[in-house]
Amino acid sequence: MKVSYMTQEVYERLMSELDVMKTTGRKEISEAIATARDKGDLSENAEYDAAKDAQGMLEAKINELEKQLANVKFLKEEDIDTSQVGILTSVKLLNLKLNKEFTFKIVSESEANIKEKKISVSSPIGEGLLGKKVGEVAQIQTPGGIMELEIKEITV
Repeated sequence: MKVSYMTQEVYERLMSELDVMKTTGRKEISEAIATARDKGDLSENAEYDAAKDAQGMLEAKINELEKQLANVKFLKEEDIDTSQVGILTSVKLLNLKLNKEFTFKIVSESEANIKEKKISVSSPIGEGLLGKKVGEVAQIQTPGGIMELEIKEITV
């Protein structure tokens, strides 16, 4: 089983989302299916088909989230080693090709959000940075070619 690394805060947020999906989400879909069923012939009822599809997608999300939360390893910021890039570290990088600096925080898949400058530990860039130290250059294969990123600073 795959271990998911996350903070207690993220775990609690995901547990809350799971609870909402299992209660409110299931109830709403059940009501939509019942309403569509009451409209007659199910073989030509697009509303019924859409509600059943939504039910399948919701159950798949619930199943995936339950698997992820069943194998959690909690991380505390005070336990994070900043001598090298790892999960929950913030990394200041210099793109050598563009001569541009930027900072990313390495997070679990469930926390990844590029708008918030949080990249997944299992993304190509995340994986390419893991274990690197200040001054090292990571060469990362991306769809646009090889990206060379120099590690400038590692913090929590």
